[in-house]
Amino acid sequence: MSGAWTGWLAYAASFGVMVLIQGVACLGLNLQWGQTGLFNVGVAGFVAVGAYTSALLTSAAVDGRLGGYELPLVIGVVAAMAAGGLVSAAVGALTLRLRSDYLAIATFGIAVVVDLVARNAAGLTGGTLGISFIPRPFEALAERPLTFALATFALVAAVTLLAYLLLERLVASPWGRVLRAIREDERAAASLGKSAASYRLQAFTVGGALMGLAGALQAHTLGFISPENFAAAVTFQVWAMLVVGGTGNNRGVLLGALLVSALWSATGLATAAAFPPEEQARAAALRIVAIGVLLSATILWRPRGLLGERTAVSRHLDD
Repeated sequence: MSGAWTGWLAYAASFGVMVLIQGVACLGLNLQWGQTGLFNVGVAGFVAVGAYTSALLTSAAVDGRLGGYELPLVIGVVAAMAAGGLVSAAVGALTLRLRSDYLAIATFGIAVVVDLVARNAAGLTGGTLGISFIPRPFEALAERPLTFALATFALVAAVTLLAYLLLERLVASPWGRVLRAIREDERAAASLGKSAASYRLQAFTVGGALMGLAGALQAHTLGFISPENFAAAVTFQVWAMLVVGGTGNNRGVLLGALLVSALWSATGLATAAAFPPEEQARAAALRIVAIGVLLSATILWRPRGLLGERTAVSRHLDD
């Protein structure tokens, strides 16, 4: 195989890894918003919690920074999910009594707090320099870029598939039906003896655990994290993926992750080719504009997304 083809395949595999990781975070948001109606605009903060947790537990010791336990990657990933879930549970216990805009403001505030801690608590997070030399799976294959990229893609794809299948089982179960009932009419669900507060907190916690998983996957595939990896644009991208793909539909979520990530990468390549180096920092804003245009077009012409949730009304119309 020629070097050009090898490079393109390695890039495609790396791109697929990025899509799947964002897809996992979007699956968590879909459980919170798509299934339960919880308006979380602090996605980046929960992803960051998972990334830093796993990085600190699995990386080598560094002078002046907590961590360096060099635990196995599996333990780090499980701990990241637990940390994401616990933080979500704590946040949810304080904020889920709020509704719509107020909940959005509260979750955005949590994301800002996480970002400030990541930037300033150098003894914990490495500050603006971040954490380097995070162990990656298949590190021994790093000298063969294509093999390394394909192996990493296969692993992340397997984790994403497992998360997808588990969520599909959950949302099809009685538990999932209660979530949708609460989303549609909380008073009616409560009249049937279902505790809306308890179910909302459970959904928020599981969604946060999935975001923590996405953060851990990102840390261990990149091998480096810093606060810049968890900027507010991450939350915007994940929400765009959810809306474009289809709120309430896990397959739509993954489709949305693919389309938005492809647009993000394509516009990045286009701006790099069209603008001189000194203008590219400002031109990068066009990537956000492109996603905004896609998002607006979707809302106008496909309000339910490309693969929106099939409600009772839509199933009746289809039949």
